[in-house]
Amino acid sequence: MSHVVDLKIEILDLDSLLIAAKKLGLEWLDQRTFRWFGRFMNDSPIPKGFTANDYGKCLHAIGIPGNNQSYQVGVVRNPNGRGFTLLYDAWSGGLGLEAKIGKDASKLRQRYAAEVAIKNARRQGFRVTEQAGTDGKIKLVCRR
Repeated sequence: MSHVVDLKIEILDLDSLLIAAKKLGLEWLDQRTFRWFGRFMNDSPIPKGFTANDYGKCLHAIGIPGNNQSYQVGVVRNPNGRGFTLLYDAWSGGLGLEAKIGKDASKLRQRYAAEVAIKNARRQGFRVTEQAGTDGKIKLVCRR
């Protein structure tokens, strides 16, 4: 079964995405395909702007180091040509992938947003410290 999900996030900074992936214990893979079920079963909606033939194709992939069984996240150019989006096969939790990236990649999306915010704050001369909330949320404290 295939359930490829469009994570509804626009990635504009690949460097911040790479840092986010590494901070979550994931690896950045310079490859043009990402691991998924491998065949569209017509059992889930196709993300807007994509076709079933696009599944599995990417510019980079994000995966769990040493795990050749779990699915991977594909870093894919947006159909509108601006930035990138993330696609992955969520069937059965991505075969272990969701444990690392969160349901609907919530951990990866949050970590990416934090890395973009940190980068921009530092560019503006702020010192940034990070605090992890008990609820798993990331709190950034910026000071001049």
